[in-house]
Amino acid sequence: MQKTEERAEGADAAVEDPAAGDGAAADRGGRALPWPLLFGAAVLAGPVLLVLGRWLDEPVMQAWRTVCLAITVQALPFLLLGTALSGAINAFVPERVFTRVLPSRPALAVPVAGIAGAVLPGCECASVPVANSLIRRGVTPAAAFAFLLSAPAVNPVVLTATAIAFPGNPAMVLARLLASLATATAMGWLWLWLGREEWLRPTVRHGGHRPGHSRLREFRLGFQHDFLHAGGFLVLGAMAAATFNVSVPRSVLDVFAGSPWLSVVFMALLAVLLAVCSEADAFVAASLTGFSPLARLVFIVVGPMVDLKLIALQAGTFGRAFAARFSTATALVAVLCSALIGGVLL
Repeated sequence: MQKTEERAEGADAAVEDPAAGDGAAADRGGRALPWPLLFGAAVLAGPVLLVLGRWLDEPVMQAWRTVCLAITVQALPFLLLGTALSGAINAFVPERVFTRVLPSRPALAVPVAGIAGAVLPGCECASVPVANSLIRRGVTPAAAFAFLLSAPAVNPVVLTATAIAFPGNPAMVLARLLASLATATAMGWLWLWLGREEWLRPTVRHGGHRPGHSRLREFRLGFQHDFLHAGGFLVLGAMAAATFNVSVPRSVLDVFAGSPWLSVVFMALLAVLLAVCSEADAFVAASLTGFSPLARLVFIVVGPMVDLKLIALQAGTFGRAFAARFSTATALVAVLCSALIGGVLL
């Protein structure tokens, strides 16, 4: 009885004293911030925003924003194309289509998939979601990865742009075509030999149309998931590429241009870091006149297969374990194939 009366008196005191109720609420929800701290934060917010705004208006930051926005805007339409095509494959194309088109033996399916990359007029951003959709539909990962690598480099749009960027030099177009196909095929076979399924992230959605579900709804959901997921990694890759683009002085390029083999390695690294879309990389390579034709070939072969935004997209789609191994191996194979084929044709 005594405890009951004490609880009742405490309740009455809380009702009579609003401050006590406020203090109890503050204790339940966490300590309230003292008003001097809130006032100080409000006062300091203005100068901080002012300094940040002036810093963002610096020429270096303006150049960074321009490069980052250019890379994103340049790649976004092709990412949109790729995710739409991925959603359409997942919702509308029966699995038996792929079993009929591709050879049953994975070793033969790899070069066929590499050649089939010529039918997708897009850049590397479009090929990642399409390759993911092909794997979900039962295509062997080796063939899907061969398609992923070849599509941005051997399609008619890219080859036409290369011919325009290097007028009167059809050998550069042929060398790009052969080196890209050789790299894609070699990487597909390399995956058959050394690749492991546990390196791939488990698929989030089941591929194929499920009975009782609207195909249009599956297309919409698949497109929405792939586009939002890949778009975030595209922006991260563009930010990293822009950071390198504005931080490396022109004089560094001149230092490496004088060494034949060092220039090849540097151009491969430059292709990874600049992350230029495959439709435009030939014009960038043509502008680097201080480098040898072989070094410029390496730039346009490596770039569509390994760059910062593509690594980010692969990590977000297939997993970081896959992206780290696959991108490293692809860069090495691409440099080797470019050196062998470019040494003969150029």
